[in-house]
Amino acid sequence: MATIYYIHDPMCSWCWGFRPALDTLNANLGNHLQLEYLLGGLAKDTDDLMPLGLRQQIQNHWRTIQTRVPGTRFNFDYWEKCQPRRSTYPACRATLAAKLQDIQFQEPMILAIQHAYYLQARNTSDTETLIELADEIGLDVDRFGSELHSEETQALLKREIIFARKIGGNAFPMLLLGNDGSYHQVLIDYNHPENMLNEINQFLSQLNQSDDGSSTGEG
Repeated sequence: MATIYYIHDPMCSWCWGFRPALDTLNANLGNHLQLEYLLGGLAKDTDDLMPLGLRQQIQNHWRTIQTRVPGTRFNFDYWEKCQPRRSTYPACRATLAAKLQDIQFQEPMILAIQHAYYLQARNTSDTETLIELADEIGLDVDRFGSELHSEETQALLKREIIFARKIGGNAFPMLLLGNDGSYHQVLIDYNHPENMLNEINQFLSQLNQSDDGSSTGEG
């Protein structure tokens, strides 16, 4: 079975803008494809406050996304209510800690982080916020708290980042269609998910034709 790798970060603004298109794409993949999330790791751990220039730059990104992806919402109160840090690794580990309890919690945690950050103006770089989200989606909070910053979870994150880079995932969001060790980058379309689905189906059709041709050859 071919796999579509989704390279992302739960605190990547463009990934938030891509969310509706991804949901539509995933709902129409069928049983012949598996969507697998891969964390790209946007920004490492830090306790340093985000410089003013970077804060303004990210806010400009938000405005650009709202223009290019109509319907995308951001709560700009975040920049007044919170003390932003350029640190997304805690949120990345939170998705892995949720997945350690059950893979069914992976998607709800990603969505909870996105809603908290972009809509509720909560600081998802903070451990306290992430533990609150774990409670809200029904995780074992004590276990989540112990695994959030554990060496095991950090090792899992490092492994995903390395693999994502190895297969060409050096930007977010990114879709890579993997088959037998080769990877095809699917052109991201924020507003027309049917274009991505058509590209995927065409690529798979070519693979099937290639397989059929090789099976009828001499050997």
